[in-house]
Amino acid sequence: MWEDCYEGKSLLSPASISRLCSSITHVFQNWLESLPEEIIPDILVRLPIKSLIRFTSVSKSWNSTIKHPTFIRTHLTHTLNSTHQNATRLILIHNVSNEGTSKHNYGQVPLSGFKEDSYSLHYDNTSVTEHCKIEFPIALKQMMLNPCFRVSGTCNGLVLLAEDVWHDVYNYVLWNPSIRKYVILPKPTVRKSTHGEYKASMGLGYDARKNDYKVVRVTFLVDQPDHSLTALVQYYSLATGSWGMLRVLPPCMLLSSGVLVFANGALHFLAVRGTDNHEMKCLLMGFDVGSESLREILLPESLNMDALLEFKLGASGDGKSIGLFVRCDTETDSYLDIWVMKEYFVQKSWAKLMILTPQGPERSLPKPICFRRSGHEVVLQLEDDRGLVSLDIEGCNFLLRGNKRSEIGGKSLSRLFSVAVKCVILLYVGFCHINRSIYRPSIY
Repeated sequence: MWEDCYEGKSLLSPASISRLCSSITHVFQNWLESLPEEIIPDILVRLPIKSLIRFTSVSKSWNSTIKHPTFIRTHLTHTLNSTHQNATRLILIHNVSNEGTSKHNYGQVPLSGFKEDSYSLHYDNTSVTEHCKIEFPIALKQMMLNPCFRVSGTCNGLVLLAEDVWHDVYNYVLWNPSIRKYVILPKPTVRKSTHGEYKASMGLGYDARKNDYKVVRVTFLVDQPDHSLTALVQYYSLATGSWGMLRVLPPCMLLSSGVLVFANGALHFLAVRGTDNHEMKCLLMGFDVGSESLREILLPESLNMDALLEFKLGASGDGKSIGLFVRCDTETDSYLDIWVMKEYFVQKSWAKLMILTPQGPERSLPKPICFRRSGHEVVLQLEDDRGLVSLDIEGCNFLLRGNKRSEIGGKSLSRLFSVAVKCVILLYVGFCHINRSIYRPSIY
């Protein structure tokens, strides 16, 4: 008999196995029914994502509990407050491989020689240990007209994808990699066919008041007959599944298109506005996703606005305020200033943390990516070999990251995005499947 076991032979007939499984299921079902109803959510909220997904099939009541918005919010809060940060705090890295040798601006997908792209989650530790690779939805790949999607933001484990690498075909997706579900957003109001040429920035934020996730899209209209500075804002609500009313912002021009930064309940972007003295002033603007109101504040007074500068926003390590990267890389001057707003939306609280000068034998100036969760470390991208490094601001030390050799020129360009968590958001939302026979993407 034992020889049969070692040879992998079953000692039970198929009928016996079926009866045994039925008995175990019956015992388990009886045990579940004996549990007090009120303690079940308290047990479930402590479980990891994979277990929750499996337990949706245990019973109708468990399925209903796990998919309820209140439970999902409670589970997210428990996850964020967990003391075992490695199990919850993760970094999303989007690797883009190309065949070309030309350099590209960081944060952008190569437009020539595209080969393939991949996604992976990593722990937010010193070595950035890989947690897992992410399988991108096949249906989304089949609908694309561009080489790949661009990551336009992350919030509480949700990822906002935009298909606008070559052409903006108005395909925007909310994707939850941890449960492999996604929602395809309807087309926004502002398009080339309706408003002409424009520059746009997008971001994803969480409305804690309504327990709702919102995609905010800010557009600056370029070719206005009267040359006016016209900026528009519109948001998509995950709860309603639709875009809200298009609103006109105070006259301004986007300083740069790209990703809106979520911090302290608002999505932030940089803008420029003219003064009565015919000068231009740079502003930090914040769109509160809860009250849907707009706030603005001047950038640090000591900034030399006459220089050729590159600006980039980033959420502070605790996500409660905003950091500002100011980069100058010209023939006559080269530096990277790192600022943080110590007190949220208080202009006098801007503080310069450090000035970084060109590094290495070739004296290249790194490009900023984001603040790390610790708050005193910044992730930078080396300009020449595209390696990722972590800069300890307090100790002024460079720490090599785990994904340190992500090179272009036949290899890959790594793009690292803000800290995310594994969550069950989208579990209760009906997600889309594209019917290719009726799907008609539009470039204009």
